Amino acid sequence: AGAVVSDEIMQGVVRLCEGAWYDPNENGLCKCGSVNVLTMDIPTSKLANGNISHTGLVNIEKFKGELPKLTAFNAPKGVN
Repeated sequence: AGAVVSDEIMQGVVRLCEGAWYDPNENGLCKCGSVNVLTMDIPTSKLANGNISHTGLVNIEKFKGELPKLTAFNAPKGVN
């Protein structure tokens, strides 16, 4: 995911829109920016079973290096 610094977001807060497909590299780091890798896999309740995104504490650092090839949108093996 790319980053934009804005006066519209409070300092110390990160906003990440959902919608990216999980696209792991060989170490499990998502290349596409899936918000699901930042949130705990615990539902909000037995009824809602939703994402508890209000508990996502993160550290951010600038990526240095060559951008990896995104493969999340490639068809799975065996699918034409």
